[in-house]
Amino acid sequence: MTDAVQAPARVALVGNPNSGKTALFNALTGARQKVANYAGVTVERKEGVLTTPGGRTMHIIDLPGTYSLRARSPDEAVTRDAVLGRLEGEPEPDVLVAVADATNLRLVLRLILELKQVGRPFVLALNMYDIAQRQGLRIDLEGLSRELGAPVVTTVATRKRGIDDLVAAADALVIKHEGHASVWHEPSAAEIRAAHGEAQRIMRTYVKPAERPDTFTGKVDGVLLHPAAGLLILGVVLFLMFQAVFTWATPAADGIEAGFKALGELVAGVTPDGLIRSLIVDGLIAGVGSVVVFLPQILILFFFIILLEDSGYLARAAFLLDRIMGFAGLHGRAFIPLLSSVACAIPGVMATRVIEQKHDRLTTIMTAPLMTCSARIPVYALIIAALIPNEKVWGWVSLQGLVMFGLYAIGIVSALLVSFVIQRLFWRRHSEPFLMELPAYKTPDPGGVLLQLWQRAGIFINRAGRIILPLMVLVWVLSTFPYPPEGATGPAIDYSFAGMIGHAIEPLFAPIGFNWQMCIALIPGMAAREVAVAALGTVYAVGDIEGSGLAALEGIVGSQWSLATGLSFLAWYVYAPQCVATLGVVKRETNSWFWPAVMFVYMVTLAYGASFLTFNVAKAMGWG
Repeated sequence: MTDAVQAPARVALVGNPNSGKTALFNALTGARQKVANYAGVTVERKEGVLTTPGGRTMHIIDLPGTYSLRARSPDEAVTRDAVLGRLEGEPEPDVLVAVADATNLRLVLRLILELKQVGRPFVLALNMYDIAQRQGLRIDLEGLSRELGAPVVTTVATRKRGIDDLVAAADALVIKHEGHASVWHEPSAAEIRAAHGEAQRIMRTYVKPAERPDTFTGKVDGVLLHPAAGLLILGVVLFLMFQAVFTWATPAADGIEAGFKALGELVAGVTPDGLIRSLIVDGLIAGVGSVVVFLPQILILFFFIILLEDSGYLARAAFLLDRIMGFAGLHGRAFIPLLSSVACAIPGVMATRVIEQKHDRLTTIMTAPLMTCSARIPVYALIIAALIPNEKVWGWVSLQGLVMFGLYAIGIVSALLVSFVIQRLFWRRHSEPFLMELPAYKTPDPGGVLLQLWQRAGIFINRAGRIILPLMVLVWVLSTFPYPPEGATGPAIDYSFAGMIGHAIEPLFAPIGFNWQMCIALIPGMAAREVAVAALGTVYAVGDIEGSGLAALEGIVGSQWSLATGLSFLAWYVYAPQCVATLGVVKRETNSWFWPAVMFVYMVTLAYGASFLTFNVAKAMGWG
């Protein structure tokens, strides 16, 4: 007879980077997971839930990848403290699951022996075991289990093989150690050095060389890592990615736009004319709809990034770009934070925690917001669709996609130039060599890819609800009140608070070609860049300009803005001051208001200078 309810348990996944740990986490928890930050720090944590056949609830925690418990970066410190039960507000784990790439046990055995020194019960999950078998790699599972004093389970996370065995092994350890007093301790430096030597002996004893080594990875790397051909292929991959962002997203974006337009018409038909109708239709639906319509483009961008990461190609891209980044004064590890910034500057800044040296980390933090984040996509897409002809170049390349690619390229080059200046003027030092373990190529798990896309969509929609919706209400209020005086002949919005603010600051931005509506959009755009589009949609809708929805907004921009003005607006958003949330994260990461202030000032200066130059050159070319 068993207990009706078993006590819940906490299971932490620990392993080297690129060991398949996240894939295993997804296989264990499926959609029952949440993403947040560890208490007191900005390192992202993932926690999911599963229920064992015996009815026990297991909370699975995916810890940051590490090579050792001797933490040298903030990410590794979080993993060390979690293993030792030192994290603020985090209960200590009952069981550890040491996740290892079965084809590459050399490095992970050192970490496993350090975990053994800690004294906490753990299970060794030999992941990607199908690849190890295909290569003819012979691992003495029973001998390895005896040597480590821990159960060893083979898994193939992408196909959910071995998952039940892993859960059963972890559950058995929880039962075995229930009620035992905690006696965990941090290994000393001497113990860790001894563990590293012991790992070599275990490797020789229980792991025999592969009979059929992976020649595929070597052959492919011979091409993809070639100094010239590799960079060319990387450029083509990135170019095609940004072409797809524009061309693939069109049908879905059109569908979303039609849905919001129909919703606006439905609400307008059932609500009486007045403030309530204006708030809902012109403020909420027009504002939020003009941002949500870009969700397909953002998801397509994430789709490519996830595929490249899961396949193992992103690690090669980091290797290829190391020499270029080193010349610019960036550490090779900066590639991952900078790439994360393509999605959002906030996780990009947080990802700098993997960089050990303070100056290298600060340089990366200061340049990360220059990478074109997904929040800029609505601004770019609106202006490009409104002012750049939808035609083909060379017979097959989308001109709009080419412009989008150029904007991303400008951001990348600018980040490299700024880092070069920072390192040469302030630090006057060279970055350290970049060492990393290149993972084997893998086929991305379709379920894992879809799950990550679903999470990103949820984050974007949540952002629209928490940030964009209240801001649109504020913009609507500012654009509606006060009412125009008796006998007024101009549009009502000219007499509103928004009109007053816009007209007041318009002279400051006149040298770069901005009109007062653009000036208004810059203000809420500081909260989140994509809100600039929503603000334009609300301002123009409240301004009694006929039509609603993105197509109408594109028509307004296309008819009322000159090409010089549109290009100036794009230039501003290449360098635009980052959102307030990014500044807050930079403050937390640097523990100072000095660096956020420096970041804000230099980016405003760059944005204004770039817009001024762009606007005046475009006017000189007859595009004004």
